[in-house]
Amino acid sequence: MVSPNTPETQGGSAGSASAPRSIQDVVIRLAGNSQDGIQSIGGFLARLAGRSDQDVMTYMTIPSTISGGPSIFQVRMGTGDILSAGDRSDMLVAFYQHSYDAHISSLRPGGVLLYDSDHVTPNAEDKRFTQIAVPITTGTVEAVGGTSKDKGKNIYVLGVIARIFDLDVQKLATLIKERFGGKNEDVVRNAMLAFDAGYAWPQNNLSDLFYRFDAVEKAAIATGRPQVTLDGNTAIAYGLLTAGVRHGAGYPITPWSSIMETLRTELPKYGGIFVQCEDEIAAISTALGFSFTGNLAITGSSGPGLSLKMEALGWATMAEMPLIVVNVQRGGPSTGMPTNVEQSDLMQAIYGSHGDTPRVVLAPKNVEDCYYIAIEACRIAREYSTPVLILTDQGLSSRIEVFEEPDLAKLMQKPGADLSDRPATFKPYPLDAITHHAPAGSKVLTGKYPTVTGLEHDEMGHPTGSSKLHTQMNAKRREKIKTLAASLPAPELNGDSAGEVLLVTWGSTWGPAKEALVRVRAAGIKAGHLHIRHVHPLPNGLEEIFKRYHKIVVAELNDEGVYGFGQFATMLRGRYANPAIVSVAKTDGLSFKVSELVAGVAKHIESTALDATLATSRPSALAAR
Repeated sequence: MVSPNTPETQGGSAGSASAPRSIQDVVIRLAGNSQDGIQSIGGFLARLAGRSDQDVMTYMTIPSTISGGPSIFQVRMGTGDILSAGDRSDMLVAFYQHSYDAHISSLRPGGVLLYDSDHVTPNAEDKRFTQIAVPITTGTVEAVGGTSKDKGKNIYVLGVIARIFDLDVQKLATLIKERFGGKNEDVVRNAMLAFDAGYAWPQNNLSDLFYRFDAVEKAAIATGRPQVTLDGNTAIAYGLLTAGVRHGAGYPITPWSSIMETLRTELPKYGGIFVQCEDEIAAISTALGFSFTGNLAITGSSGPGLSLKMEALGWATMAEMPLIVVNVQRGGPSTGMPTNVEQSDLMQAIYGSHGDTPRVVLAPKNVEDCYYIAIEACRIAREYSTPVLILTDQGLSSRIEVFEEPDLAKLMQKPGADLSDRPATFKPYPLDAITHHAPAGSKVLTGKYPTVTGLEHDEMGHPTGSSKLHTQMNAKRREKIKTLAASLPAPELNGDSAGEVLLVTWGSTWGPAKEALVRVRAAGIKAGHLHIRHVHPLPNGLEEIFKRYHKIVVAELNDEGVYGFGQFATMLRGRYANPAIVSVAKTDGLSFKVSELVAGVAKHIESTALDATLATSRPSALAAR
């Protein structure tokens, strides 16, 4: 039996039937049930890529029912610049017949179908793919015993994949031990037995399907710092810690809960606290209590929970209280599709609550940006004394990516409240300046302490019914948001600076849109891609950019609405009164495929070259040569 713990097997090249073929990247889709641990296989592969200086991106679907059900995990890994999890897979691993039936259409012609021969009977007449029958269930039973088969099939398959793609088994063994190290020694031993059995599965059965990723270009790594491998929710949690947040409160809801669990574990290590409250209203109220003490706090939820937080969020706007609110968007309305992705809470985030409630909304573009946008949100909340909403989504929450380790020495912010004495001229709500509160415990030299209230108030916070002051305070709250807009950097513009079409995106659609831009330009069309992280307020200068393109196609994961435009497209049309702004929207609970974005562009412009592009698809990276 092959052991991944011996140096001679590192890299997996010992005894190869033929020299591995070189590939740049590969898309592997694992299809089974949520109980099979297929997410663990994908997680191991993603983390291996991170420790091998490779790029990686993952995508998963899980059932929303407690009893579980069909699930997939797709991982795209390699040495190229990976911006999406891939439209179609190069390899499909099918654990069950329903896995094969539901996902064989996702496999590219020329790809590899690897299936459990104990449970799957594929169409033998289908010659589009290379079919590899692996006795996954019986092989696992033989390796670790019948009582462990259901918990070992995933690691057995990981061994097979490691052999096919010449993966570094020493690093994989380390990852397996790290993952199961806190459990009984029998668990670690059984996991290694299952991995060894899968890796040693007879080579001649693989039809000489052996591959090796191209060498990593070390020069492309700018600083030489190591890479980290994280999912989006974890990246947000650690970004908040880096930004000096030490207090928070929340209530569990999919897919926000893992942020709450991470903060509940990590904050006490830094002298902080996270409170799990009895409901969403109590959670935001508790967080506002922390912020009232001068300690910037965080709360979060998904769409239904954000609805419950709205009254208190209105109080935060009136009181001008800095606060971070994370909304991990999911399919709606109501409880909707809690384990599927959507971007349908934009209008809620910007305009939710009663009255005029100007606040800030940011949206990260990928997992790395989840980390940095959390830091950016904290800066804005403190500097402008305002609630800041981070609109991430289910796709980003569970997606695993690799990025360069942040420079913590430069990024770490000192936590704590500013309890310095306030001068005699201090006013918490000055009409001619941005609000900055005196936290409880700080000394005001006049001896006259301000009031913090949800009622309209004067410059000292005292309630007022003055129509003049209400007008002035509304303007004050509005103008600081406009001041922020004027300070924002120009959004990221790729491709042609003028031309036939501009593809506009926000949030997690960034990566697929960048790949779509390459295909559109390859068809001979002058096109650009504009990605907006600061969705409210919008940065200045967008109007001039829009004027340089014949069509502005806004792609987003929400419904086209009664009037035929998605939520962000509606907002942009209202802001700029530009009829060239059109929409590509969908609500199938899945992230955009590159081909869907290309088709969306083709729908709005006339181009026979682009139509021809849509009719083609890149061959599988595993196709026979």
